[in-house]
Amino acid sequence: LYGRPCYLTPAAVGQMAIKKRSKVPGVMVTQFVEIVPIGKTTPDFTRKPMPLTIQQGKKAVFKAMVSGMPAPTVTWTRNKCEMNDPEKYKIKLDQRSKEYILEIPDVQPEQSDTYKCTVTNVFGEAISTAILNIIPGKTQSYSAYAGYDQGPNDFRSMLKKTKKQLPPPKEGEIDPKLLELLLCAPKKDYEKICFDFGVTDFRWMLKRLKQLKKEREEEQAKVLCNVKQIEVKPNGKAEFSVDMKLWDPNSAINLYKDGVLIPYSDDENAKHCLKRDGTKYVFSIKDLKPEDAGFYQLDVEDANVLTTDFKVPAVEFEAQLKDVKAVESEDAVFQCVLSTPLNRITWSSEKGSLDNEDKYEITVSEDMLTHTLKVKNCDLKDTGAYYAIAGITSSKASLTVEVYARDPMSKFKEKVTVKIPEPVSLDLQCPPSIIVPLKMRTAPRGYECCMSCAVKGNPTPRVTWYRNNLSLNTNPNYHITNVCGVCSLLILRVGAKDCGEYKVVLENKLGVVESSMTLSVRGIVMRFLFLTSFDSVIFSIQI
Repeated sequence: LYGRPCYLTPAAVGQMAIKKRSKVPGVMVTQFVEIVPIGKTTPDFTRKPMPLTIQQGKKAVFKAMVSGMPAPTVTWTRNKCEMNDPEKYKIKLDQRSKEYILEIPDVQPEQSDTYKCTVTNVFGEAISTAILNIIPGKTQSYSAYAGYDQGPNDFRSMLKKTKKQLPPPKEGEIDPKLLELLLCAPKKDYEKICFDFGVTDFRWMLKRLKQLKKEREEEQAKVLCNVKQIEVKPNGKAEFSVDMKLWDPNSAINLYKDGVLIPYSDDENAKHCLKRDGTKYVFSIKDLKPEDAGFYQLDVEDANVLTTDFKVPAVEFEAQLKDVKAVESEDAVFQCVLSTPLNRITWSSEKGSLDNEDKYEITVSEDMLTHTLKVKNCDLKDTGAYYAIAGITSSKASLTVEVYARDPMSKFKEKVTVKIPEPVSLDLQCPPSIIVPLKMRTAPRGYECCMSCAVKGNPTPRVTWYRNNLSLNTNPNYHITNVCGVCSLLILRVGAKDCGEYKVVLENKLGVVESSMTLSVRGIVMRFLFLTSFDSVIFSIQI
């Protein structure tokens, strides 16, 4: 039996139980065998069920994704009692997403408990627990919005509704609110959000954030077919906009503030308004007050789409923005001073919010009281109103860009005399010279051979080629060219008669210059006859 795996049943775990580290924090994995065969694995979670806080009467859903070879068995249990009632506890498998789901349709306070998901195969088991907290439900009308013109059929939408609250942060753990904000924020805002929560080193959170983003995208994919990055655009109101196309146009869209459902209307004069333009949904809050600050969440059915923390700091403008006039192509600078230090405020124009980019430069003083906006290289299209928004207060100023008439003759107020120097003739003539001379060559018999040299001279010199002091310019067996100062002689098929000294001579009215070389041909057979008193002998030597 040495070297063979020893298979144990779960009942024999007491005899052998090897604890392993799971890929997911908080999961306990136990291995039943000493050696797992190649191609087989112990079960584990790729996504564990998360703790829930649900209002009484609502639906609680635990989801888990598992791995293992062979495919493991998944069971759900709870600590206090059994789960035998199929009406209260619905266990199913989503074939599309491969999620194992436990649904509790109508949660009651007695169902508040620790729920355990156990994943088992022949090689081991993995266990993960999740706590379900139940909030006793109360039906209270949202009296602050009793002025809405709604009939009896809309009474249900006026009831105060809560969604699951984010658990309070535990010591040494990440604040759940911080993670929710990072999920919906662009990467350029990560540092600012972490700074607001007192976190200076957020690199260690990126792995956890990536996992949460994947889980959120899987939830959104069930109700949405397009989710784009959300922006907060201050324009006198607080606005939260999202561009999305719903798979089901009748999907419920809910807006929560600190976990409490907020009723809204499509009337722009309402306190909370939802306007839809094609696939774009814009939620706005009118008449902003300090009590409007809070943690806002936008849900489509059970999928969270938007999470943002709207803060209203107690701040005023000690120095308001002032109107600026600038000349075209110059820079314009707006500056304001706050009563309370803020590391960032919102700058906006009539077209929308402004970011620190090529056109605009946003800076903050060291005491975080003085905030500056520089509009670079102004032109006519930059004319208009600019806003500095801090909390729910704002300051406004205008930019005027002046363009002077460009009269081409306006520069010449006085008569200007320009002295033009007399032209000087240049003599560029030079005698012929050789820049790159000919070089000795050895060519194989029957192949082509090219000899060339680089020359210069003005006037252009006359070029003559010689072999053994005999002119080759008129010999049809040689191809002679002179292009761009490069003189070449080409022998198409080298033979024994081509051996010898080659010379090129350059001549113009200012002088004469020459360059020479020797061409050797390989493959020539030379025969020698030796006579003796007995017979004659012929030796052949190939060179």
